[in-house]
Amino acid sequence: MSTPGDTNPEREFLRAVLRAEGEAVLAQADRLGETFHRAVEILERCAEGHGSVLVSGLGKSGLIGKKISATLASLGVPSHDIHPSEAAHGDLGRIRSTDCLIALSNSGETDEVVALAAILKQDGVPIISITGGEGQSALARLADCAITLGTITEASDALLAPTCSTTATLAVGDALALAVARRRSFTPDDFARRHPGGTLGGLMRPVLDVLRSVAGKNMPVVSDALPVREALIEADKLGRRPGALVLTDDQGRMSGIFTDGDLRRLLLHHPEQLERPISEVMTRDPMSLSSSSMVRDAVRLVRECRQDEIPVVDEEGRPVGLVDVQDLIAMKVVQD
Repeated sequence: MSTPGDTNPEREFLRAVLRAEGEAVLAQADRLGETFHRAVEILERCAEGHGSVLVSGLGKSGLIGKKISATLASLGVPSHDIHPSEAAHGDLGRIRSTDCLIALSNSGETDEVVALAAILKQDGVPIISITGGEGQSALARLADCAITLGTITEASDALLAPTCSTTATLAVGDALALAVARRRSFTPDDFARRHPGGTLGGLMRPVLDVLRSVAGKNMPVVSDALPVREALIEADKLGRRPGALVLTDDQGRMSGIFTDGDLRRLLLHHPEQLERPISEVMTRDPMSLSSSSMVRDAVRLVRECRQDEIPVVDEEGRPVGLVDVQDLIAMKVVQD
C-alpha cells in the first residue's frame, strides 16, 4: 500500500504500467460503435447455425486468442483456437462453412494471420478482425467486420513486449463473448452445466446435492408446540443432530429454527424456560433456501445474513434439509 509522498521508483513504474493498461481498455469503451454490434451478430449467427467460432493469432496475440476462445466456449458458444501456421499445413480441414473467424493482429499485417483470413474469405467464412490502428491494414481490409483499437502505446517504450495492446484485445474479446451470450439468453444453469469442476462448479451445484442433514433421515423435524425440553429429547432420538432444530407448525410447514446458540443463551440466562413451548423462544421465519436453489445461494445467505444453519424447504414450505456453514467450508466455497 502506498503512502503520501511515496517515491519508490519501482513502485511508480508498476503504477504507470497498470494505469497504461487500464487506460487502453477504457479507451475501447469510447470507441464502441456499429462495428461491435455487427461482430456480435456474426457470432450469434455462427452459434445458432451450429458453427464454431475460430480464433487465430500469432505469438502473444495467439495466447490472447486462446483465452477469448475459452471464454466463448464457457458461455455456450462453440469455439476453438487455430494456429495460423498449422492451418496452412492441414488444419484447414477442421473448418466448416458454418464457422466464423476472429483474427487477431495488432499490426494487422502478420503474414500467417492475413494468409489464413484470405483463404477463409474465398470460402465464404465470415471474418471479424481485431487490430490496432484505424482499419487500414491488410487484415482489416479482408474482414467482414473490422474492429480497430486505435493507436495504442505499450506500457514501456524501453521494454517492447506487447502489454496494452494485448490487454485491450482481450477486453474486447471478453465483451463480445458476453454480449453474444446475453443475446442468446445464456443462464446460470447453462453455465453450471459447463463448469462442473472446481470452486465455480461447486457454487453452481444444486443445494440438494450437498445436503448432509436431510429431513426424516438424519435431521430432526420437531413440532413447535412442544416444550423446549421435550423438543430436545425428541431430536436426540435420531442420534447425532445438526447445529439447529427445524421446527414446524401444525400443517408441517417450517415455522422457525432453534440453534445450539439459542439453547446456550437460554440455559445461561433463563433456564426455567425449558418448560415453555419452543415456539416462544425459537427464531421465527429464518432465512431459508428453496429446494431448487444452488450452493451459491447458500453462500450468499451466509455472507449477507451471517446465518450458519440454513433450512431448505420445498414449494409448500415443508423442511427438506439443512445446510451448515461447515459443509460450505469443506467444499471450499466459504472461507473459515
